[in-house]
Amino acid sequence: MADYHPKGGVTPYLSVDGARKAIDFYKIAFGAVERETMAGEDGQRLMHAQVDINGTPIFLSDFFPDYGFPPVAPAGFNIHIHVDDAQTWWDRAVAAGCTVTQPLEKQFWGDIYGQLKDPFGVTWAIGEATAESE
Repeated sequence: MADYHPKGGVTPYLSVDGARKAIDFYKIAFGAVERETMAGEDGQRLMHAQVDINGTPIFLSDFFPDYGFPPVAPAGFNIHIHVDDAQTWWDRAVAAGCTVTQPLEKQFWGDIYGQLKDPFGVTWAIGEATAESE
């Protein structure tokens, strides 16, 4: 294993329809750094991949219905990116093709926060602490 694999903590693992396309999209939308990809037996789908976004590893794979892992829509979670300049991250993600589901704005708890959906159905939250929320 390469030295960039997580040694602890929690790592999100996304299964999407088109993991290779998702990685390429995440590079543009979120500045992802591709760390590893492992093709499946068919050479088309990815059985495992890792990107780092804002210093955090995220694992990805394609669906494999032929091995009991059919496509399902992402639900019940979001991937939160906490940054120092939410507007810059937000603008880049929207320009890349994310859809706004909750506008980026100052929230009642003091943070700047909003949510986006990527073309693969994954919800992303972008947040920035303000002096009020710290």
